[in-house]
Amino acid sequence: MTAISPELASTLAAIVDGGSLDAAARTLHITPSAVSQRLKSLEQQLGQVLVVRGRPAKATAAGESVVRMARQIALLEHDALSALGLDPAGGRFSVPLAVNADSMATWFLAPLARVADAHDIDFDLHRDDQTFTARLLESGEVMAAVTSEHSPVAGCTVVPLGVLRYEAMATPAFMKRWFADGVTTASLRRAPFVDFDRRDTLQHAWLASRGQDEQGIPRHYVPASYDYAQAVLLGLGWGMLPGSQATDAAASGAAIPLGGDSIHVPLYWQQWNLRSSLLDAIAAEITAEARRVLG
Repeated sequence: MTAISPELASTLAAIVDGGSLDAAARTLHITPSAVSQRLKSLEQQLGQVLVVRGRPAKATAAGESVVRMARQIALLEHDALSALGLDPAGGRFSVPLAVNADSMATWFLAPLARVADAHDIDFDLHRDDQTFTARLLESGEVMAAVTSEHSPVAGCTVVPLGVLRYEAMATPAFMKRWFADGVTTASLRRAPFVDFDRRDTLQHAWLASRGQDEQGIPRHYVPASYDYAQAVLLGLGWGMLPGSQATDAAASGAAIPLGGDSIHVPLYWQQWNLRSSLLDAIAAEITAEARRVLG
């Protein structure tokens, strides 16, 4: 019967987190040679390559399973020590979470601040599109994620958070220049818009709802949520603003809705299916905030 040593599994996680054997050695306070020997021992034991030796080093599919196990053991150990009134080894505990940029910019940080005020933990946030954050759960890179996927990732639970609403917005000056005769088929073909990145499809979906194909329409790429909103509010192009950003821009007169249908993105909270008081406390704050803000 094969058993995976928690020490060897945590060494693999340290390699993946640090991106190299040298970084893992510094984290674990051992020599790079010792890290290499542990990795070699674990790979020989399991008969599989666990790390792609690159810059950075990355876990293989087999390695991801071991990394996920290491993180789960660390979480359960933290909960047990906390319940006993003992300080976890290494002091503060790091909690990796995945979240989409617009949630981070509009509602996600407030509940994390409340949790951090009550627990000695550090959050390690991984930002990605809501359609891709669940992949970080599968790999074991994060413990929980805000995602648009309603089907639970293997080994995870899922809870609805609400709906993030997006409105197509532009400044009054931009509207005057590009949409003086209205938001028509011809003007939409000419007017530039702002894309978050090359995986962002919100603007494309809104154009499709107006019977337009996004191909051939001029666009700017601004891959940061705050900067994206600033680009729209500075008149660089029209774009889809989320939730409070759209509401505040309209209320101040900084931007005007283009009309048409809003884009609604349902969001879900997925987390490892473990009995963890810490993870449950994080989930409780996040779901309460999401339901208050997102409805």
